[in-house]
Amino acid sequence: MDKETIAFIKDLKKYRRKIPKHQLKTIRGQALSGNLEGAKLGLKKISKERIE
Repeated sequence: MDKETIAFIKDLKKYRRKIPKHQLKTIRGQALSGNLEGAKLGLKKISKERIE
């Protein structure tokens, strides 16, 4: 894992109470598998839906 992936996974912790656990695990899995851009896009989409 590179530093960017580790930082992203640590940042996911602040979304624990806002996003369902299943979605967080899916996004985390994407990041760990190497699809960091997809994970960021998914998090952005989910957080946008939750805020609106």
